[in-house]
Amino acid sequence: MVNAPAAPSGGDPLEAAYRYCERLAREHYENFPVASVLLPAAMRPHIAAIYAFARRADDFADEPGPDIAERVQLLDDWAARLDLAAGSFNNPREASGDELIFVALENTIRARRLPRALFHDLLSAFRQDVTTSRYETWAAVLDYCRRSANPIGRLVLRVAGYDDPLLDARSDAVCTALQLTNFWQDLAIDWRQGRLYLPYEEQARAFAREADLDRPEMTSEWREAVRQAIRRTRDLFAAGRPICDAVRGRLRWELRFTWLGGMRILDDIEAAGCDVLSRRPTLGARDAPVLGWRALRWRTASPAR
Repeated sequence: MVNAPAAPSGGDPLEAAYRYCERLAREHYENFPVASVLLPAAMRPHIAAIYAFARRADDFADEPGPDIAERVQLLDDWAARLDLAAGSFNNPREASGDELIFVALENTIRARRLPRALFHDLLSAFRQDVTTSRYETWAAVLDYCRRSANPIGRLVLRVAGYDDPLLDARSDAVCTALQLTNFWQDLAIDWRQGRLYLPYEEQARAFAREADLDRPEMTSEWREAVRQAIRRTRDLFAAGRPICDAVRGRLRWELRFTWLGGMRILDDIEAAGCDVLSRRPTLGARDAPVLGWRALRWRTASPAR
């Protein structure tokens, strides 16, 4: 499990709690819009608190030491702490360690009127990661994404002051697409850890066999399965694209770059013949000029390819 950063000392206890969350975010930043300079400054502490909560829960789910029952219990305890946070810290100065996450998070939930149910959705997905390693259908995969990815987008919107069903639906499409992109990007890593998110029904259509994932390179059948999964993922990106124009200010640029980054990874996978066993596609310095150019030309040319 990733160790918690040292708790800050001195100063206002609420500020100290947010500093703790921000430090954890900086140390373990992955694919979450918490470290981006494009994110409005007023949002960053709140996003850091959300990230810290989710990061810790993800650690519990992925911890290799405890058995399944122990990891599920850790997540159940985390959910209980979420529900108890409102009344647990009458004196935040007494909080320490991971309690600081809940000090910051509870303030964020109240200040931004965040639905607590979205956090429980996240935890249900983390529990599923502990107990489920295969998916039969696309419906099952998309239901997982509904709880593992979509709550993040809705929480970001709420923190930014948006509460609109149409925006939620478009955000859901982008967040699911980003989650799926991460699945195809990390297919080899997940396979080595005993997980596979590409559903069996798609494998069967391409006549792909799981045993072939132990080869150094992907078979033509698996390449076809990934190619079809990418097609479905691109459709979701297209459905959610309007949200990148529907928000204001710096968040608009944050969402555009996030959208473009996800599409760029799909481009890289396809350029490699959909072989994600030989090489994991990632975004790097070479991609920055392309993404910047596409962001600047957002309204005058389609950034999809």
